[in-house]
Amino acid sequence: MIIQSQAIVLKSFSYSNTSIIARCFTREMGKISVIVHGAKKKNLQKSAYFQPASYVDLIFYFKETREIQTVSKASFVQTWPHLQNDLKKIAYVLSVIELTDKTVTDHDPHKELFDELVSVIRLFDSRDDRLNLAFWHFELRLLSLLGFKPDFEKRNFSGLTLPNPFAGPNSQELLKGLQDNSPESLKDIPITKKDRAVISDYLTTYLKYHFDGLNKLKSFEVLKQVLV
Repeated sequence: MIIQSQAIVLKSFSYSNTSIIARCFTREMGKISVIVHGAKKKNLQKSAYFQPASYVDLIFYFKETREIQTVSKASFVQTWPHLQNDLKKIAYVLSVIELTDKTVTDHDPHKELFDELVSVIRLFDSRDDRLNLAFWHFELRLLSLLGFKPDFEKRNFSGLTLPNPFAGPNSQELLKGLQDNSPESLKDIPITKKDRAVISDYLTTYLKYHFDGLNKLKSFEVLKQVLV
């Protein structure tokens, strides 16, 4: 079956001397792994399409019983010109990409989550301030769309007591606003150092409780170091 779909590249690595294997979150088919034959040949330059965070349109041959699908054509839907030289932006983008990769399953489409991922990367590319609001908003949207919408009043789970999400001076207003509105609607609410620590701790703990494999997210550790 031939499929055409927009995709965000989550991860890629070399395969043989000329090919690339990439893990992509596609809008139509969910998360898939693809092989791009000849991607590293100098005259083809296909490898540029398969860098992490690339937003591409793919045509590929899909077979559900096959672990790796074969790409026949790729093109950019949109590029991110302002990400390359900004370490903070890169750290945020890699964090939402790794979080998506670790929480969605193969061949399980989530079109709304895909659209949220594109939107937050686009925002990281275009904005320079208060990027943490967009990051927290994406975490909340991911939780909600995957069936784990937080109830901020409920803190006791089996084997875990969540940190108090309202311990910061503005964390309650920020979290409730982010859950129901866009980050842009909260531009006038101050974010203190305490708010950042409280919200980050709450969301990270909540995510780790509901999803296996989130204890060692490399991108989250890099993001912490960048934001110090």
